[in-house]
Amino acid sequence: MTPRQQLEKRIAQARGDAPADLVLKGGQVFDLVTGAMLPGDVAICGDRIVGTCAEYRGTREIDVSGLVLVPGFIDTHLHVESSLITPHEFDRCVTPRGVTTAICDPHEIANVIGTEGIRWFQQASQHLLMDLRVQLSSCVPSTEMETSGARIEAADLAALRGHPSGIGLAEMMNYPGVVGRDPGVLDKLALFKGGHIDGHCPQLSGRDLNAYIAAGIRTEHEATTAAEALEKLRKGMRVLIREGSVSKDLDALQPILTDAASAWVCLCTDDRNPLDIAEYGHLDHMIRRLIELGTTPLAAYRAASISGAEAFGLKDRGLIAPGLRADIVAVDGLVGCHAQLVLAGGRVVDDAAFAARGQVAPVGRGSVRAPKVGPADFRTPANRSQTDVIGIVEGKIITEHLHEDIPIANGDKRPDPARDLMRIAVIERHGQNGNIATGFVRGFGMQAGAIGSTLCHDHHNIAVVGADYDDMALAANRLREIEGGFVVARAGRVLAELPLPIAGLMSLEPFESVRERLTALREAARSLGVVLEEPFLQLAFLALPVIPALKITDRGMVDVERFEIIAR
Repeated sequence: MTPRQQLEKRIAQARGDAPADLVLKGGQVFDLVTGAMLPGDVAICGDRIVGTCAEYRGTREIDVSGLVLVPGFIDTHLHVESSLITPHEFDRCVTPRGVTTAICDPHEIANVIGTEGIRWFQQASQHLLMDLRVQLSSCVPSTEMETSGARIEAADLAALRGHPSGIGLAEMMNYPGVVGRDPGVLDKLALFKGGHIDGHCPQLSGRDLNAYIAAGIRTEHEATTAAEALEKLRKGMRVLIREGSVSKDLDALQPILTDAASAWVCLCTDDRNPLDIAEYGHLDHMIRRLIELGTTPLAAYRAASISGAEAFGLKDRGLIAPGLRADIVAVDGLVGCHAQLVLAGGRVVDDAAFAARGQVAPVGRGSVRAPKVGPADFRTPANRSQTDVIGIVEGKIITEHLHEDIPIANGDKRPDPARDLMRIAVIERHGQNGNIATGFVRGFGMQAGAIGSTLCHDHHNIAVVGADYDDMALAANRLREIEGGFVVARAGRVLAELPLPIAGLMSLEPFESVRERLTALREAARSLGVVLEEPFLQLAFLALPVIPALKITDRGMVDVERFEIIAR
């Protein structure tokens, strides 16, 4: 069918001169422009809405009586890899909850296998029910203080442009590089001048924030306080309220989401795993929680749809209105926000639609090329007792920079469960240099054993935390054997594990199987005394050297506020 024929068909169905392809009958449309509830049918032609507020007949009709129709939800920033499942399984996991558009940054896989990983996401996006938008990763590696498996420069990004899934440049995490006018960073920003550039600037304020925004960066998801978010809003940045498995900022930022500000506030999950999605939800959970805290339904649903569409230049969605994409969620009520029916681009989201999708072959196999380690590799030789310690702030990816006196015994500082001082180590796993760095962390509550992960932002080396060097070595070596993933070990035995053989980040299994394994891993971690609700993603973020205040990479402990590695 030619474009002209498509237009003729749409217009005919909109006027009622021909039956619509699909009609939703008996529901009410929640109008995000006026806040009114609109009676009438919703007529759909192909992937477009063609009629509202009138009676229509359709080739196919679905009764949605008693339900409220809202626009499909838009997750404005996430990393599919952090869900631990493939894009296809992510689609199957969250689209039935109403997420019809997701804007992803595949920099996790890009840090392991480079541009091949981004192209894999671009290919996958063409086969999903949801519209997965693939931003081009700006910071691979995130800094020069870590060893990644790849490096992506401006010329590499230029070669990736033009794909239908593209919007612009993904989160510019190297905010010191922007403010300090790093040549490589400026080349990337210049390449996307006039287009969308996503931001990432935790705790940046004043003139430095002005400089960052002046570089053309328009969205930001790292605000953790209302005061920080308001400064960014007042300077023209759109704030993305985040509620992930670790980074839980919704409660703190809820006060900024007023009807007046809702056009400039969006929702995102950033990093959320299938276990949390099953227990709480995804964007639907965020909407429920916002309303529970006092946000009006109008502001909450705007932030979940039209505000994200406007922020990222997606002019064809965000409202239930003629001419726009038929991304529609039929919910049991605005407060409950439980999806009863979802349409993504005019397709009913059900098992048959998922089964009809095309597939893409996995990539990134055999990517864990770490050295085999022994207990002695986790010793921390030292000649002074004063020690830098990473202090976990549960529910946040920011950390505290603590200082503790840890006695030296036989040339080593040992873990001290009584004081909640655990050994943490990062082992380079890309086969480049075999680096091993060690340090201390407080906040796990661990009394024995060890946990390990190859999900280790953003370089994705092996991260291990433990009370026992033998168990730490067992966990790290087991990660080599299973091509990456999560491991819990105690007393010389692996208690639970989740293999993630796609780049050491994603499972080949259905999301239900991953969810079950995560449940077993959580229980195993608790048997070690771990008190964190989500210890594995919390561990992963302890290695991200662009989030204040103290982190660790394979090159050592990093003072993020000084943006430098601490000399031993």
